Amino acid sequence: MKFGFVLPSNDAKMAVAFAKEVEAAGWDGFFVWEPVWGQDPWVMLGACAMVTERVKLGTLLTPPSRRRPWTLANQALAVDLLSDGRTILSVGLGAVDTGFEAFGEETDRKTRAELLDESIDILTGLWSGEPLEYDGKHHTIQKMDFHHQPPPSVQQPRIPIWVVGAWRREKSMQRVLKCDGILVAGMDEKGEWYEIQPQHVKEIKAYINEHRQLDTPFDIIIENTTPGDDPKAAAEKVRPWAEAGASWWIESMWETEDENAWLERVRKGPPRL
Repeated sequence: MKFGFVLPSNDAKMAVAFAKEVEAAGWDGFFVWEPVWGQDPWVMLGACAMVTERVKLGTLLTPPSRRRPWTLANQALAVDLLSDGRTILSVGLGAVDTGFEAFGEETDRKTRAELLDESIDILTGLWSGEPLEYDGKHHTIQKMDFHHQPPPSVQQPRIPIWVVGAWRREKSMQRVLKCDGILVAGMDEKGEWYEIQPQHVKEIKAYINEHRQLDTPFDIIIENTTPGDDPKAAAEKVRPWAEAGASWWIESMWETEDENAWLERVRKGPPRL
């Protein structure tokens, strides 16, 4: 299992400082969140790429419904080149209560899902390195010969895309099968959210193994917290998820506003199994 830390703050200078701390403490990934109004996460990650050498760098997460997918493709590509192939793009519908309505962003869930699906298709197509022609409900791209074709991403066949997946909603899981990782969420037949357990991860892993046709590596990602001052308790909390098949644990201190607490947890290092 790999371990990452997501920064609860939207502060570029803090992100650069934390990225260095995360790498020094032995974590495997560093992630930043993407607000409707705030500092640009891809500028942050580009800066983080220049002061780190090993950790994966990504968003957690990007809502493509309010993005031009070709612009997002450009930004992620730049970070992948700057980092020598350490970029991860996490996508989902996003939380509408973070300013979507105030800024006139799409709030209808079905429409946001359609935009998410089209964006995944476009990102994948653009990162293939070939001229793309696309005719969707919301996005249209006319095939053209570029005078300057952007270089391919360092990672091949593409930058990994992690997507929020609701287990076991079939439409959501069909989207997951097109991507390279699932940020696990639980939703029952009535559309009610429920808390994911390790057994659900086992079921998801079996589903992916049976249905996914891509030959790229696939990750199962869990977000939660562990006590940095109690390594044994941290390992005991994480172990059932690792044994069930989760491949990433993202330390997510969203409920804590104390920057010193974030830094202290980072410096304690990831859980050790």
